[in-house]
Amino acid sequence: MHPSLLKAFGAAFGLPMETGTPPPPPKKEFDDPWRKVSWSKQNRDEMVRVLRNFELNDPDVGQLRCLLHGPVGAGKSSFINSVNNVFQGRITSGALVAAASGTSFTMTYKTHYIKNGKSRLPFAFNDVMGLEAQENGMQPEDIISALKGHLPEGYKFNPCWPLTEESAEYNKKPTSSHKVHCLVSVVPADKISLMTSDVIAKMRKVREKASKLGIPQVVVMTMPDKACELVDRDVKRIYYSKAIKEKMQICSNELGVPMNCILPVKNYHEEGVLDDDMDILILNAMTQIMHFANDYLWDLQQHA
Repeated sequence: MHPSLLKAFGAAFGLPMETGTPPPPPKKEFDDPWRKVSWSKQNRDEMVRVLRNFELNDPDVGQLRCLLHGPVGAGKSSFINSVNNVFQGRITSGALVAAASGTSFTMTYKTHYIKNGKSRLPFAFNDVMGLEAQENGMQPEDIISALKGHLPEGYKFNPCWPLTEESAEYNKKPTSSHKVHCLVSVVPADKISLMTSDVIAKMRKVREKASKLGIPQVVVMTMPDKACELVDRDVKRIYYSKAIKEKMQICSNELGVPMNCILPVKNYHEEGVLDDDMDILILNAMTQIMHFANDYLWDLQQHA
């Protein structure tokens, strides 16, 4: 039968027909960005200026304390270094980063401050051991103690058992400056689907306690360049990427965090010089973290 007659016969009876031409592959990008970002250097420099001069709702606190937690290898220490890079205008290594070994490199509870000339910027980070499956890695109870300000500076994490009230190291009377003002969950975009149920359960446990304490929470999603070749070529395509939006949706579903609180960033890792586009994603994340933390300070004052 002639191909045209065969096609007409199939159409008449609703039969699927092989045309010999495969359908085009689905597009990897949206036609328009699904989150608006200004990529201008002027915007980058303005965000730096605003954060340098950020006014706390309770000046006595000194710095807004941001606690970073997440699975091993998520890029917690790299995020701290990346923020420091932006404000120092150069590559730094204040928070030591391990090679990919599958085990946590962070062993002690340490506050990382960011220099602002001869003073400090009004925010600080605490990094903790990475979460691992089953009973390995960081104990969620230690993270919860950190939220409340009970972990002392320099506390050495013990993966076998958490700090208790009976311990001599336990800070029984934490001040507002010891307490956490924003919980930052750090997850790698390329491995979100591979996170074990044990790690997800631990992160949910910490998030639920933070929610009961009223502590604001965001997710910093790292390594988007490893999850999407478009972003690997050009970080400005991040909000055009269907793959990145899908990863963020998975993250939202797994951790119970709304999409507008998931902040993708590309940490400095192999780069030898700063990049304005990478800085803008980092600064966007820090701006939201700072506002959330400062709103929490204001709420605490109203109920003091």
